Amino acid sequence: MFTIPAPDPVAFNLFGIPIYKYGITMALAIFAAMIIANFLFNRINADEDFFKKDTILEYAPLIILAGIAGARLYFCLLNSQFYLTHPIQILDIRQGGLSIHGGIISGIITIILISRKTKIPFKAIIDPLSASVFAGQAIGRWGNFFNSEAFGLPVVGQQWGLFIPPNMRPPVYSDFELFHPTFFYESCLDLAGFGILLFIISHFGKTHKGLTFFGYLILYSIIRFFIEQIRIDSALNVGNIPVAQIVSGILFIAGICGALHILAKNKSGI
Repeated sequence: MFTIPAPDPVAFNLFGIPIYKYGITMALAIFAAMIIANFLFNRINADEDFFKKDTILEYAPLIILAGIAGARLYFCLLNSQFYLTHPIQILDIRQGGLSIHGGIISGIITIILISRKTKIPFKAIIDPLSASVFAGQAIGRWGNFFNSEAFGLPVVGQQWGLFIPPNMRPPVYSDFELFHPTFFYESCLDLAGFGILLFIISHFGKTHKGLTFFGYLILYSIIRFFIEQIRIDSALNVGNIPVAQIVSGILFIAGICGALHILAKNKSGI
């Protein structure tokens, strides 16, 4: 029998204030993503007229704040029934409550604004960030593990799985103990996605700007669409379809259209 035990969500207490492993994990994920993005930006754009070294690090605080705010707002909107009656809880993100789709949307808007201010092309900034986000997500998903959240359907008839404490189980699954560790599945797939985008940006980052960004939309949409098939904590459904799958479908179509457009324009360059 192989089971993944439920961890203690608190890492330590600082002056009586609990410091959660979720927050530490997210901080590490964000730090890694920014460092990787800055490295890739410097490497891919070094020969461009607009190049300014360490642009990503310069605007990292704004990108991070916008990403967190967008991810939190999106999550709260999907769970509006709770947050309308507990508005003060909107500010409490120590125990989780961030949605990557919200972070993607706010991140894109922020990069557009940075691009206009710096006169650096949007694609030159978004490509390295897109690749690095996959690395950050691969790390960040472990925050879900520490919070015993974002798990999947019960594992039936098998002696393996992720143990979920009774108080964290949906009432309909209260009699089950072991669940699919979807956080782990997505972490592994995000890491694979990072490898694919690293290959794309390394080989085509200079000649096909934007391809890495659209590649991210395609790959993550596929990953999230299928992970949602077994996740049981979708905040909001339209009919029987989780909103996350609908948004993933929209981003997938946008990614395909964008990638095809770039490949068509640069057909002779491949």
